[in-house]
Amino acid sequence: MLDILVQEEKERESGETGPCMEYLLHHKILETLYTLGKADCPPGMKQQVLGFYTKLLGRIKQPLLPHINVHRPVQKLIRLCGEVLATPTENEEIQFLCIVCAKLKEDPYLVNFFLENKLKSSASKGAASVIAEDTLKGQDSLSTDTGQPCRPQELSAAAGTEQPEFDPEPPRQVDDLSTSLDNLSVTSLSEATVVRPNQDYNLVNSLLNLTRSPDGRIAVKACEGLMLLASLPEPAAAKCLTQSTCLCELLTDRLASLYKALPPSVDPLDIETVEAINWGLDSYSHKEDASAFPGKRALISFLSWFDYCDQLIKEAQKTTAVALAKAVHERFFIGVMEPQLMQTSEMGILTSTALLHRIVRQVTSQVLLEEMVFFILGEQREPETLAEINRHPLRHRLIEHCDHISDEISIMTLRMFEHLLQKPNEHILYNLVLRNLEERNYTEYKPACPEDKDVVENGLIAGAVDLEEDPLFTDISPDNTLSNQEWLSSSPPATPEHPKNDGKTEVHKIVNSFLCLVPDEAKSSYHVEGTGYDTYLRDAHRQFRDYCAVCLRWKWPGSPKALEKCNLEATFFEGHFLKVLFDRMGRILDQPYDVNLQVTSVLSRLSLFPHPHIHEYLLDPYVNLASGCRSLFSVIVRVVGDLMVRIQRIQDFTPKLLLVRKRLLGLEPEGPVIDHLTLLEGVIVLEEFCKELAAIAFVKYHASSTP
Repeated sequence: MLDILVQEEKERESGETGPCMEYLLHHKILETLYTLGKADCPPGMKQQVLGFYTKLLGRIKQPLLPHINVHRPVQKLIRLCGEVLATPTENEEIQFLCIVCAKLKEDPYLVNFFLENKLKSSASKGAASVIAEDTLKGQDSLSTDTGQPCRPQELSAAAGTEQPEFDPEPPRQVDDLSTSLDNLSVTSLSEATVVRPNQDYNLVNSLLNLTRSPDGRIAVKACEGLMLLASLPEPAAAKCLTQSTCLCELLTDRLASLYKALPPSVDPLDIETVEAINWGLDSYSHKEDASAFPGKRALISFLSWFDYCDQLIKEAQKTTAVALAKAVHERFFIGVMEPQLMQTSEMGILTSTALLHRIVRQVTSQVLLEEMVFFILGEQREPETLAEINRHPLRHRLIEHCDHISDEISIMTLRMFEHLLQKPNEHILYNLVLRNLEERNYTEYKPACPEDKDVVENGLIAGAVDLEEDPLFTDISPDNTLSNQEWLSSSPPATPEHPKNDGKTEVHKIVNSFLCLVPDEAKSSYHVEGTGYDTYLRDAHRQFRDYCAVCLRWKWPGSPKALEKCNLEATFFEGHFLKVLFDRMGRILDQPYDVNLQVTSVLSRLSLFPHPHIHEYLLDPYVNLASGCRSLFSVIVRVVGDLMVRIQRIQDFTPKLLLVRKRLLGLEPEGPVIDHLTLLEGVIVLEEFCKELAAIAFVKYHASSTP
């Protein structure tokens, strides 16, 4: 029969229906085949029917699905698929469902034929029926044709539906399907009708059943089919997908069960280093794996399913994507991950933070990323205050973990924040840092008048770190400060909102300020080749270019907000995140080397962002700090002051420092333990960090001064 139909189509002009096809359509042959397949009579008939439908839809070029005598039996056959798992016909079932999905992808409007009226009620009699053509002709597409009741699994899922909406009189366009339960008291409806919206999406339900197949290939095919359906642009289908099927539940419940199946003893380092996971390729053999570790199978299963959720949301139609991401947020992030991250067991904190770090690195969908950011940081955008620091408990706890008694937890959490800052989402940086710098109330505004000239020329900045009295800054003189003319010449062109004097200090002064911070007797890099300041320039240039490309769409200003427009009276608080980073930076001489590397790494990432307030606050040593405020530069000045005192007490300081540097670089073999090792390593990190900040300042200035 199939060969005859294919041959007939080849012999005719395209689009013309031949007599054999006419016969097939008019005499409801597909209905007859469906009935035989459903009864599986003779045995094996279901397999043959599924194969015939699949090949017919796949090999006939003219569109068949719009015909009522095609899409109605196709619909009914769809309901037979996935009823029982691991049946002999599973392979044919998934092939058939996938060919239907492929046809819908070619012509998305056809999906409307597969949204069926679900529950009959007296209220819906005489109402215009929902899109499915056979219901428009007055026939019930769900139970009267097949005699098959609603699946118990759908009704059980209905009890936990996320959006209790439905339409008492379903309109033609399901876009307007937003009658809330509050409005239903006037209509006399049976209890059953209120359970879910009056639509069924059996194609999705059958695929959802097959994702549970014990055969991995069948499950992957079913996932592919769901991805195709989720990406269809039809709003009616998107609404039905998220409100009338168990898709949200499937994604989140499986994520939760795979997360809970992870052994608590899984090594955080293994979570970090396990190779990248693609959701369709998670076949894993423990015997063949040379780098196997306990819990690897469970970890790969969890990460691959998370990757599937991420890709599905990335491909999905917009309203579907938002609904799925919100479900992951509420049912998985808050329901499962948050209690793990808020626990007090150090081992538990470390493992759950490593998993959070891993999925932060892995997420690529913008919609899911936004939900993840709101989960970690909250949605607040107003400036932080010390009194309300605990407003979003998880954010507060994670930032506190950056200064945890366990160095491992501190490093892991700092790494998570470092990767979070690299994600293309404006709210991350705004929530952590920018909202507190918006009013520039870390500066002291001094209008230009003659009395102030002496203050500036003497290098005295009221309320700020007094550089003149600091033994390190005796070289500041009127020659080294900027005249008004120099300030103006180094500034970008003025705009109406930003007057000329925006405080952009000449770059060579900034670079030298950072390079001269660490005194010569505490420097060791000039004794070792290839460790000069210029080595940081290439990295800074590349990283800054990448950050600019990401931040371009956020429409950040080119120069700081005019001080006249800022609320300088407000009390300045740098925010919880910078407070913890500055506190740790202040202890750089007494912390382990690995912690110092991670703290300075996060701070250098922050200083790379091309926002004028970040640049001013983190990279301008000459900013007029308001009373009681600290900046990154002032924190480092205090560390250097402490260092100068402590150097005097250490015998052979410079040779020891050089030996430690060579050991860290692998130029010297490990030998006897050197005393004051933590301090010496801290000095080396401090020197390198100052060089890195100088390079970043130079690259940013150069980028802003070239068109």
